[in-house]
Amino acid sequence: MAVRIAGVDLPVEKKVDIGLTAIYGIGRKNIQAILDETKIDPSKRIRDLTTEEVTRLQKAIDKLPTEGELKSIVSENIKQLKTTGSYRGIRHAQGLPARGQRTRSNARTKRGKRRTVGAMRKKDLSKLGVTVRESKEEEKKPVKSEK
Repeated sequence: MAVRIAGVDLPVEKKVDIGLTAIYGIGRKNIQAILDETKIDPSKRIRDLTTEEVTRLQKAIDKLPTEGELKSIVSENIKQLKTTGSYRGIRHAQGLPARGQRTRSNARTKRGKRRTVGAMRKKDLSKLGVTVRESKEEEKKPVKSEK
């Protein structure tokens, strides 16, 4: 029997205390409180839950913000940080780590794939549409003014 809580199909082969983490916003700390409230044994498998236990779990989880509701709350909080111009908001807008991590090395998940920055060949620059001076001699020639 597939158990569906908060719009998520729970993995039936896992124990209740681990399987509930499949729901966005429900972590190991929340689960402990939920299982104490509903009086369900955490070592019980999800497939072994009765329909009455599943409804008790649903009622307990409905009290917490989960899935889409929680995602919208988080995105609103980030939007507010950006509009106030806080340091964290600026870091979110730039796509950089917001919690003080170093970025000189690491931070690949936030900054993306490595891109080499430096000197380029004339051939490559011309493909990008950048004009390249032919030689250094042109730079050294004095400019004649007409009077």
